[in-house]
Amino acid sequence: MENSQLIDIFTNRGLIDQYLAADIVQEVENSGKELAEILADYEVIKTADDIWPIIANELRCGMVDLSNFDPPPELTSLIPSGMARLHGALPINVDNEGLTVCLVDPLNPQVIEDLRFALGKEIILAIAPDHVVEKKIDEAYGGQGQAIDDVLGQLEFTDQSEQGNVDVEAEANSAPIVRYVDLVLYQAINEGASDIHFEPFESDFKIRYRVDGALYEMAPPPAHLALPILSRIKVMSSMNIAEKRLPQDGRIVKHIGEKQVDMRVSTLPTQHGESVVLRVLDRSNINLSLDMLGMPPAIFDYINDTVRKPNGIFICTGPTGAGKTTTLYAALKEINTIDSKLLTAEDPVEYDVDGIVQVPVNESIGMTFSRVLRAFLRQDPDRILIGEIRDLDTAQIAIQASLTGHLVLSTLHTNDAPGAVTRLVDMGTEPFLVAASLEGVLAQRLLRTICKSCRAAYEPNEALLTQLGVTSHELGDKEFYTGRGCDVCDQSGYKGRRGLFELLDVTDPLRDLITEKAPTVVLKQKAIELGMQTLREDGLRNIYEGSTTIEEVLKYT
Repeated sequence: MENSQLIDIFTNRGLIDQYLAADIVQEVENSGKELAEILADYEVIKTADDIWPIIANELRCGMVDLSNFDPPPELTSLIPSGMARLHGALPINVDNEGLTVCLVDPLNPQVIEDLRFALGKEIILAIAPDHVVEKKIDEAYGGQGQAIDDVLGQLEFTDQSEQGNVDVEAEANSAPIVRYVDLVLYQAINEGASDIHFEPFESDFKIRYRVDGALYEMAPPPAHLALPILSRIKVMSSMNIAEKRLPQDGRIVKHIGEKQVDMRVSTLPTQHGESVVLRVLDRSNINLSLDMLGMPPAIFDYINDTVRKPNGIFICTGPTGAGKTTTLYAALKEINTIDSKLLTAEDPVEYDVDGIVQVPVNESIGMTFSRVLRAFLRQDPDRILIGEIRDLDTAQIAIQASLTGHLVLSTLHTNDAPGAVTRLVDMGTEPFLVAASLEGVLAQRLLRTICKSCRAAYEPNEALLTQLGVTSHELGDKEFYTGRGCDVCDQSGYKGRRGLFELLDVTDPLRDLITEKAPTVVLKQKAIELGMQTLREDGLRNIYEGSTTIEEVLKYT
């Protein structure tokens, strides 16, 4: 539904005045949230779903409860599958007066006219929440894969090269393209995707999504639909659709089912058009706690103790997508209490967390990590989260903050835990300051776990065991497992992910070595002597427990 239509309804009914309407429109543009959620934030309505009775009243239609509704085949046969998907129409009753339908977008009068013309029946509108209607259409007409095929069958665009000068924005907002993009996002997110890739090539247009670290390809749409599909995503994320020469960043907030999902959108001009990637930030992830991350008990206890210390620096390190942010959010949740002031500087703010003051970093206007961090020190914080230590300036202020009585949590990109120490020194920070302020470093990876529905024991070959660095003698009677592939895991053999962890506890012997500028290999050797378990060793633990495969551990360690 168009935001302007909803604003007009609330204004005409005297529920908001023109000044509040302007503020709400501004908030929609700035926050990326959906209008219904912002109306609830402003206490115009209690919850986002309270807009539906108001819409029903405005359209003089009845509200219906679809929670226990299951349309019989004779009813669904009245609207063909492709048409139901395309128009977001669910048939709920038929009688002498006509066909009663619920629509995903009841404020679009064109949909009713199109259905009336196509079906030759009088169409009577009933109102239900859009996410409920979406779900019931999916149940009634069979699965998300089928949904995309149905809508693709309704797309009747001709090749762009034959059309000449077309109105790109009008095409991007046309019903088939809107429905198709919504279905792609819906299917990917329901599959648990962390990223969705739209990639134009010379002769085809690929759509892929990443689940548990691996990329899967969707059935591709015709290549000539690349421009309207990509333009639709740019419209949704408030980007300039006319700008195709420069990278752009945006944000989409959508309700998928009953949960709200944030998506960070990035465009990149390529030889054959713009590549667009959506990073999915599922807000339900902020409910993760440390004890849900599958850490070994010793590491769990260490982090719990460390985040409660009055000062010092704790760093989480690893490559992009290793779950560093998730770990730090889970740690913050443990200390997010009424008697503690928590501040975060992030690029961008990934999740909204009650009780924590979160500040988005914006390099383009000079709002850098170091500048935000300086301001933080005047805000009387107890604990500070820095999204990433990227440069000497940020590192120095983080150390200054820790030495003046603040606990600082942050991330770095290094291969292992001892490497984080060397990285800080290489940035230009004084080794004795690093030694004095650093409490610990947690290196981590995310690797796929074996699907429980098709897990089976097997004998690995000698070449794999050699790569892993273990001998037959060391193995004894240990068993190895793999996933055979089934419907539950889409034949991949893997379902879900878990962390591998390597914890460097900075004790006095290590502080001495740091002050002496010891290289990474020396720090690592000393840490192992003092009891540090490496990522590879934690990987072996997971293999022997039957959680993951040798191939996954070799891939990530």
